[in-house]
Amino acid sequence: MLQKYLDKLEFNVIISQLLQTSHTFIGKEIISKLSPSTNEDKVRKTLAETSEACTLIHTSGTFPISEIDDLNIQLKRIESGMSLSAKPLLEIATILKASRELSTYYKDSELMLPNIGTYFDELYTNVDVEKKIFSSIISEDTIADNASQKLASIRRSRKNLELEIKNKLNTIIHSNTYSKYLMDPVVTMRSGRYVIPVKDEYRSQVKGFIHDTSSSGSTVYIEPMAVFELNNSIGNLLVDESREIERILENLSALLYPISGLIKQSYHIIGKLDFISSKATYSISHNCSEPIIGNYIDFKYARHPLIDENKVVPINIHLGRDFRCLVITGPNTGGKTVTLKTVGLLELMACSGLNIPASENSSIYVFDEIFADIGDDQSIADSLSTFSSHMTNIASIINTSTTNSLVLVDELGSGTDPLEGANLAISILEYFKENNILTLATTHYQELKKYAILTPQVQNASVEFDLENLKPTYRLLLGIPGKSNAFEISQKLGIPKEIISKAKSKLTKQDVDFE
Repeated sequence: MLQKYLDKLEFNVIISQLLQTSHTFIGKEIISKLSPSTNEDKVRKTLAETSEACTLIHTSGTFPISEIDDLNIQLKRIESGMSLSAKPLLEIATILKASRELSTYYKDSELMLPNIGTYFDELYTNVDVEKKIFSSIISEDTIADNASQKLASIRRSRKNLELEIKNKLNTIIHSNTYSKYLMDPVVTMRSGRYVIPVKDEYRSQVKGFIHDTSSSGSTVYIEPMAVFELNNSIGNLLVDESREIERILENLSALLYPISGLIKQSYHIIGKLDFISSKATYSISHNCSEPIIGNYIDFKYARHPLIDENKVVPINIHLGRDFRCLVITGPNTGGKTVTLKTVGLLELMACSGLNIPASENSSIYVFDEIFADIGDDQSIADSLSTFSSHMTNIASIINTSTTNSLVLVDELGSGTDPLEGANLAISILEYFKENNILTLATTHYQELKKYAILTPQVQNASVEFDLENLKPTYRLLLGIPGKSNAFEISQKLGIPKEIISKAKSKLTKQDVDFE
């Protein structure tokens, strides 16, 4: 479906809300690319997946999925037989851990879910490799001592040498001979070697190698000859340790080579399950239900998902069952545009596999396109007026819509001479009706109300208005034409009664009789 219509109906905001509940790179990528499907079988399957995930969450709690970043490069490296460093190995092990936890989570639920159960069944688990990596690597900067016997031996030897060096240096700095030469009685390190801080004027009194000088120049850091060979030995052990760590990482990487394809498969399945979990989480948090896929739209107590649930007024609306075109009238700010957006957005959500904020047994139709001419697209750069921009959109809709399309038009024919605009609007609606295209339109034109009353397959609807309190109730009334209530509202807002009376007197008897 065309992106400009998705944006007009604010489908992009739904995408943003879904992204907030996703944990994995793949899951976020799927959500970012999510768009309504025009394939009825696919819509039915994706809706079933969402509902099954809701059932699973209600039974066993949220899916055990932690943050997983983009690991495509790491997976390609192991597919190519390349060695990984500590951090990528931990990230790959996280995939194995997530696979195991998700698999256990589903099995423990004891549910049989035909649509999403196959995803859990296809997850690859390898507890031995997972535990080997996590037990060998503490963090991206630290390899565990028990990663190998040789590494443990090297580190024991290094610690013994370090202790011997510190004992010798402590003997020096606390001796009567050398203590007076020191800036501070401490043992420190420079360039990876143990040294002591000596006052610059006494540098010749301490035999050894100078490795550094303080910024003020008052202190020199000297490695005494007594620990030179011991420092060398530690240096050699550090080289041995580095080589052993490299060997350990190579061996851990080698464990992944034969199962790289299975790990990659699990990585993508986890992302898919993360996406499905986000849909279910959204459904539960917004009190949604799975709609029926039928031959017409029938929303029961439908709510616009972007309006506060405590403030939104549910609507009941159907289209395509008893009539093909619905004309909604009523005062400004009464909820006409919200009704259009509710119908359009709930259709987009359902065809994207999302449950909708409406009562159970609500019905959707899978359209090939949903067209929306809502809002003002006038352009100074293109010299388009409000009317011209609307007509440009309508022309495009007329040229591309089919019998399987849904057309949503706000204030049809507005922005020009009222009489011409009304007649043009009737002709456009007549075109959509004759071509069997489901159409939902809002208007203030009385002529369109009359057209809806007199024309088969066209129905009136209105948004209710509380004249006493000058507030819309936002209730949608099917089968009832709406009044603009301009005279009543104006009088209550302070327009003198004689002006209102004079305005009413200008109405024709036909207009009064119609109202």
